[in-house]
Amino acid sequence: MKFTKYQGLGNDFVLLDNRQQLEPLVTPVQAEQICDRHFGVGADGVIFLLPGGAGTDYTMRIYNSDGSEPEMCGNGIRCLAKFIADLTGKTTGQITIHTLAGLIVPELLPDGQVKVDMGEPILPAGEIPTTLVTADQKAISAPLTVEDTHWQVTTVSMGNPHCITFVEAVDSISLATIGPKFEHHPAFPERINTEFVEVLNRNHLKMRVWERGAGITLACGTGACATAVAGVLNNLCDRTCTITLPGGDLEILWSMEDNHVYMTGPAVPVFDGEYSL
Repeated sequence: MKFTKYQGLGNDFVLLDNRQQLEPLVTPVQAEQICDRHFGVGADGVIFLLPGGAGTDYTMRIYNSDGSEPEMCGNGIRCLAKFIADLTGKTTGQITIHTLAGLIVPELLPDGQVKVDMGEPILPAGEIPTTLVTADQKAISAPLTVEDTHWQVTTVSMGNPHCITFVEAVDSISLATIGPKFEHHPAFPERINTEFVEVLNRNHLKMRVWERGAGITLACGTGACATAVAGVLNNLCDRTCTITLPGGDLEILWSMEDNHVYMTGPAVPVFDGEYSL
C-alpha cells in the first residue's frame, strides 16, 4: 500500500489516495498499527482522500493514532489539501472537502501556505457536548474541578469538541498528567480536546494541546481556531491573532462579516513509502 507522510507544524499524518472506493482502505486497528512510532510508520493519524460527496470535490476521513475517528482535523486538512495538489498538479485555488464536521474549504495560496475556511464555531453546550452548563447555554469561563484542582474553562466546537483553559505559564502545565483527566472527565460525554493557553498579548497566544485520541501533539489546527474564539469570548485577544504551538505558528481570523473562522498555516510532505498490512 503506497502512502505519503505529511506534517503541519509537526502534527504528522499518513495520507492515502482512497479515491477508488467509498470506504477507508484500512481498518481502525490497522491505522493504529500504522501510526505506531516503533513498529509502524509513525503518525498522529491516517487520513483518507475519498471521492467527493454532497456536491464537494473530495471527502476526508481520518483515524487517530488510537484508532478512533474524529470529525475533523485542522492540520490534517491542510496536509490533505497539499496531498491533493501533489496528486493533481493544482497549485492555487479553493478545494471543497466533505468531512464528518460538514463542508470545509481549504485554499492553496501562492506562497505555499494553506488557508482554510473552518466554518462557524459552535458554542451551545449541548452541541459540544458538555454538561458544564445547560444545553442551550455557552460555557464561557465555567468552573471545572479536575482531581481537586479548580479551573475556569471555555468550550468551543469546530466540528470537534474543545475545552480551553487560560493559564499564567503554559510551559508549567504537566500535560501528560492532566490531559487524560480532562479528556475523560464526566463533564464531556464524548471526550474532549484540551488546550492550555497563555496570553502573550491581544494578538499573540501560546498554546499546548492534549488531543482526544492522540495525546500530546505538536499542533492542533481546530484547537488553535477554538482557542482564538475562546480568547475573544473572554476578552483576552482580538479576532485576528497568532497562535504559537510547539510545532510553530498558525494565523487565525474569526471574521465579524460571516462568523467563520479562517486558519492559515503550512503543510509539508515528509516522505513517500509503501506499507505491508
